[in-house]
Amino acid sequence: MIRIALRAQYFLYFAIMGLYLPYFNLYLSHIRLTGFQIGALSALRSVLMVIFPVVWGLVADRLQARRSVYILCTLLSTSIWGLYLYTTDFEWLLLITLGYGIFYSPIIAFLEAFTMDALGNDKLRYGQTRVWGSIAFIAIVLLVGRLIEIYPINLILIMVLCIGLIQSAAALGLPEFQIKKNRKIAGDPRRLTSPDSIVFLTAGFLMLMSHGAYYGFFSIHLEKLGFGATFIGICWAVASISEIGIMMGSKTFFQRFSIENVLVFSFVVAAGRWFLLSVAVSGPIILIVQILHAITYGAFHMASIIYIDRLSSAASKTLGQTVNNAVSYGMGLMAGFFLSGYLYETAGARTLFIISGGIALTGGTLLKLYQTGYQKDRRSRHV
Repeated sequence: MIRIALRAQYFLYFAIMGLYLPYFNLYLSHIRLTGFQIGALSALRSVLMVIFPVVWGLVADRLQARRSVYILCTLLSTSIWGLYLYTTDFEWLLLITLGYGIFYSPIIAFLEAFTMDALGNDKLRYGQTRVWGSIAFIAIVLLVGRLIEIYPINLILIMVLCIGLIQSAAALGLPEFQIKKNRKIAGDPRRLTSPDSIVFLTAGFLMLMSHGAYYGFFSIHLEKLGFGATFIGICWAVASISEIGIMMGSKTFFQRFSIENVLVFSFVVAAGRWFLLSVAVSGPIILIVQILHAITYGAFHMASIIYIDRLSSAASKTLGQTVNNAVSYGMGLMAGFFLSGYLYETAGARTLFIISGGIALTGGTLLKLYQTGYQKDRRSRHV
């Protein structure tokens, strides 16, 4: 029953993502916001993902009240989202985004921590729970892509509000995972400040920074190329469909390939993906490139969640996931959105994706060089 409740939360959370990621910035473009304003709103949300997941994670771990904090955040973030229905003024949108992000930002990190606890010693099966989020994302982007060709695009605001309310109600079915308090390890930050952690978090920052162009301007870029909302929805759906196979077979996948090798490979594939998008103008080619999402998001995300769980002490699992989320999806995307908002206006999509590819390649190189140096150092100690 616990895993069913978690799968429902992933389903509802990523149903909202299926509305937000492909279509919210497109909505902002339709209400005449500039590229810089769109980038600023996206970056503000990312700034909040740097600060408040860590704040809420510390509160939850200290009070041992993750379930209560999770329910509070889902309910309040949904309520604040409803305010988007009443204004298109940029200054008000900034304030609403601020309030929404304070409570929305920790939700996914809490959900990842819940899942790691529920899986126990079977963490390599994480993908089989997380895949329900991908299923929801696919269903939503395909449905909404068709709907907004018939109805006004602000329909997505109402749909996010409705799904958020359902998610808040469904969260009541989650148990409170009790972690035995251990003062020695609970206050010990060494695992999250070790060289392994610092290099990994830096690389993760660069990976998500490179995704700023994709999450912020991919839909707008496709529309500028002349594609309609249905095709845009199909592109996002293909990306999510591609990750389902790797998530369903996550245990076998990680038994065959090491976490470290998967991480490095995902950076290389990400670089290639962004370089290809910088030149692709054909619909079929763009769809083929979207299949690489299986590695650049699916494999990378699973490896990251498992890796940071290994680096976190037993009493700081929530904090570990929130730090990872804050550095990558917070700071990384924040930097990526700001950079993308500026470059899209001044240099265009092609240059934007080329630079994104270079950023991903830098992150992968850093991680590989550290792994190589660490292995050499370890071998020298045994000589």
